[in-house]
Amino acid sequence: MRALVMTAPGGSENSEVREIDVPHPGPGEVSVDVAYAGLNFVDVMARRGDSGYAAHWPHVPGLEISGTVRELGPGVTGFSVGDRVAAVPTGRGLAEVAVARAELVVAVPDAVPLRQAVATPLGLATALLLLTDAGRFRPGDSVLVHSAGGGIGSAIAQLVPLLGGGRLIGTVGRPEKAADVEKGGYDIGLARGDGLAEAIRAATDGHGVDLVLDPLGTTALALDLDVAAPGGRIVLFGNAGGGSMDALPPAGRLLAGNLTVTGFSHRGLVAAAPARVAAATTRILAFLAEGRLTLPLTELPSLAEVPAAHDLLAEGRATGKYVARVGAVRP
Repeated sequence: MRALVMTAPGGSENSEVREIDVPHPGPGEVSVDVAYAGLNFVDVMARRGDSGYAAHWPHVPGLEISGTVRELGPGVTGFSVGDRVAAVPTGRGLAEVAVARAELVVAVPDAVPLRQAVATPLGLATALLLLTDAGRFRPGDSVLVHSAGGGIGSAIAQLVPLLGGGRLIGTVGRPEKAADVEKGGYDIGLARGDGLAEAIRAATDGHGVDLVLDPLGTTALALDLDVAAPGGRIVLFGNAGGGSMDALPPAGRLLAGNLTVTGFSHRGLVAAAPARVAAATTRILAFLAEGRLTLPLTELPSLAEVPAAHDLLAEGRATGKYVARVGAVRP
C-alpha cells in the first residue's frame, strides 16, 4: 500500500510516498481503508524531530482518518466491514490502510461526507474539548486564541456560536492573516508584536479575557497572564515553537488574579481517556449531520501533495484545515 514516509528529521526533502506493508488489526483494533487523512501541526512536530512525536525513523505520520472498516480484530463488536467511520489511528494515518483502537473509532452519519468527517477525531474534537472540558467555556465569555488562523483556531470560531456565543479574539504570526481570521468568524484578528496586550484589552473594553487557548508553549504565557480577566482560565495545549518550556508562574500570581493555568493534550486523552475523545467526535459529527457546523477545508488530491502542505503549516502560512485524499470514497 502507499503511505507518506518521513525518512529522517528535517523538512519536505525527507518526505516521500512509498510502498509499505498493509497492517492488520490486533485484539480490540479495527483496520480502515483510508479515504481521507487530516493534516495537523503534530505532523510538523514529528517531522522536525521534536521529542516524543516520532518513536523511530522512517516514520509514517497521521493521527486523523476517515474511511470504511476493512477488518475487525479479535473481540471487536459494534462495527461491520464497510461501515463508514472516523478514527484516531495508532499513528501511520497518512496511508491507504490504518489501524485504530476500537474505542477511538466512531461511526459517521450518512449525512456527513467523509471529507468533512476526517476533521473530527483530532482537529474538531480538540477544539471542542479545549472549550468545554479544559477551558470551562460559558456563554458570553471572551476567548483569546493564539495561532487563530490554523485548523484548531478555525474550528474554535465555528464552535463558540454553537456553545452559546462569546467575543472571539484571534492572534496570528503574520499581519496579512489577521483579516483572514476575521473572515473566518473572529470578532478581531491581531498580529503578534508590540502593543498586543493593549490591543487585546481594548477589544474587551478593558475587562480582560475570560479564556485563553494557547498552543505556543510558554512563549506567550506572560502576555496571557497580563490580559486575563479576574477568574480567567489559560489553557496551554501545545508547543508550536518546539523550544524548551519555561517554568509556570508563581502561585502568588495565580492566587492574586484568581487565575487558572491548565494543560491539555489530545494525545494524553487518547492514551488515558479515549471515551472522552470519542464522545467529542460523536458530538461534532452530530453538529455536521444537523447542518449546524460547516468547516472550510483545503483538499489535497493525493499523498504526494502533503509535504508541501506540511511546509505551509511549519512556516505559519497555512490557513484553515488541510485534508488529503488517500483512497477510494464509497457513498
